[in-house]
Amino acid sequence: MGAFFREIQRADELGSGMRNMMKYGKAYGDKDPELIEGDVFRIIVKVPEFMGIAAADTSTPQVTPQVTEVIFAISGEMTRTELMAVLALRDRMHFSHEYLTPALESDCLEMTIPDKPKSRLQKYRLTEKGLRYLRTLEGK
Repeated sequence: MGAFFREIQRADELGSGMRNMMKYGKAYGDKDPELIEGDVFRIIVKVPEFMGIAAADTSTPQVTPQVTEVIFAISGEMTRTELMAVLALRDRMHFSHEYLTPALESDCLEMTIPDKPKSRLQKYRLTEKGLRYLRTLEGK
């Protein structure tokens, strides 16, 4: 079975997955990952900097890697076009669904003209929560 997965390039080597998962789970989350068996096998790695944001406000979605990219990319107030350029993204719909909307919903980013979300003058800036998260990441 292992040889088959190596042949179709779905595995690098035989038997290293569990070892690596435990090693990197501890390195990133300070403790062993949580393994949950059921209809779907799940692995939970608790990363402290993500947990701090979720614990601060449990009503908001978790910060995704795309939101983290936006937080690092934004400088002061920027338009959608400026943010897309900094992130080297060209598809407006993809940017909106995967980056901008989640960043706004997680309260890490806010609009400068919230009562006119489709304004041609609309810009975005980090919220206090976004600034705290950025400082947390820069400190590591």
